[in-house]
Amino acid sequence: MALSTAGVLITTIAVGFFINWIAGFPLMESLLIGAIISSTDAAAVFSIFRSKKGGMKHNLEALLELESGSNDPMAYFLTVTLIFMILNPETSIQGMIISLIQSIGLGVILGVLFGKGMVELINRIKLHLEGLYPVLTIALALLTFSLTNYMGGNDYLSVYIAALILGNSEFVHKTEQIQFHDGLALLMQIIMFLALGLLVFPSQMVPVMGVGILISLFLMLVARPLAVFICLSPFKVGFKDQIFISWVGIKGAVPIILATYPIVAGINGGDMIFNIVFFITLTSALIQGSTINTAAKYLGLSEEPE
Repeated sequence: MALSTAGVLITTIAVGFFINWIAGFPLMESLLIGAIISSTDAAAVFSIFRSKKGGMKHNLEALLELESGSNDPMAYFLTVTLIFMILNPETSIQGMIISLIQSIGLGVILGVLFGKGMVELINRIKLHLEGLYPVLTIALALLTFSLTNYMGGNDYLSVYIAALILGNSEFVHKTEQIQFHDGLALLMQIIMFLALGLLVFPSQMVPVMGVGILISLFLMLVARPLAVFICLSPFKVGFKDQIFISWVGIKGAVPIILATYPIVAGINGGDMIFNIVFFITLTSALIQGSTINTAAKYLGLSEEPE
């Protein structure tokens, strides 16, 4: 979890100060961009590893899937918090830190409680139709999200932890439900990318290409490796492993979605922030996404299929 929390925070700060220095943007807006692009895209990581022939040494595949799936809540919290601080300059840093600890703490606790409760409820309740069990799990996920949000916890983190507990437990019709939710997730991704595509105007990408390339290179070659080495060095993770983990910092739909928040909030330069984030995401997907398998083989971390 170090990469999912401290790693996201380190990336946000490093990228934010770099943007402030290289582009002259206000510091808070620069940190906002850093927060938006700080998380690794779970869908992209899952897709790459599932399509890869053979596995990864040192259980890197599981580590990267866990990190990419659990760092979105932190990025979301930082994004929303920075937007609030930009709109309310009197907000104190101390208050933000207390709010962060409270949000993550409640999210973890409620996620564990709801996750264990889901397993018990699904196994105890008797539904007449098997097709109603996926409906039940969706309803429980929405309930977890809503109640955690109402109580002031990190709702995304809570749902993720509850799903982790549910997915690693035995419950009725588990195989059928996993297949249903895999299909639903794919459908949601298609709808999401279609909707995001409607927000993009290629002509608006040209003015931000220069700063976008600089931020992308800094993120891939400096900020992400810095966060990885700081967070994983205490755990005696190998040097080559850390290099590979640093490279698998692919950006995807989540940063683009978070980039719409400044626009909705009415922050000055919201459109420019969206265009910069979209360009960085596109660059990351093209460069990192297409070279992950090559990097794994070059570092000797790829296992050949039997």
